[in-house]
Amino acid sequence: MSGLAGRFAGIDTWVFDLDNTLYPQTADLWPKIDARITLFMMRLFGLDALSLRALQKHYYHRYGTTLRGLMLEHRVEADGYLEFVHDIDRSSLEVDHSLAAAIAALPGRKLILTNGSRHHAVATARQLGIDHLFEDIFDIISADFVAKPEAGAYERFFERLKVDPKRAALFEDIDRNLIVPHARGMTTVLVTPPPGEAPEREAWEISDGSQPHVDFVTDDLAAFLRRTIA
Repeated sequence: MSGLAGRFAGIDTWVFDLDNTLYPQTADLWPKIDARITLFMMRLFGLDALSLRALQKHYYHRYGTTLRGLMLEHRVEADGYLEFVHDIDRSSLEVDHSLAAAIAALPGRKLILTNGSRHHAVATARQLGIDHLFEDIFDIISADFVAKPEAGAYERFFERLKVDPKRAALFEDIDRNLIVPHARGMTTVLVTPPPGEAPEREAWEISDGSQPHVDFVTDDLAAFLRRTIA
């Protein structure tokens, strides 16, 4: 057993963020969703995109999702928002056979924990050819619209899906979303872009993984997963 496999020997629950984690951060899905959020706000407020981008990002940074900010401060109805912003073309994603094989080989439960909707997670995972590998999806609705990185999102996840954090690993592309899980005993893995690739991200979303709440860093999720059981 390799050193990395030894560190994961006690893990029986494998938890994955969806966007920019299960698919490459250079894919065009998140920019499409981001543009749909801006369009939703343009229709809501009657203002141009440039005027609304700062507000959109303010809500995202403060509340974990733009939706949470719109719900709390403008009484926006969640179902219509989620349906609108996730109405995107996913055909640019290719089936990821390597990732599918790596996830399938993991011992124990496989779960998705996302600030998006279940519909978006299912549709995206299906496009990648991995939807059948997950036992369940815990989405923003399951979390009562309390988004990562808020502690309440994880507490709801642990309780409702009966997850023991000390026997679980979490794979995420945003390091602040690993702070609470690490404190609760989860093994945390930050998924970063490959060297030389610079996807469009907010400055606060970019991390080298040197923070104490990040146990491991990888720029190749499938290869990393294979090494955890080698």
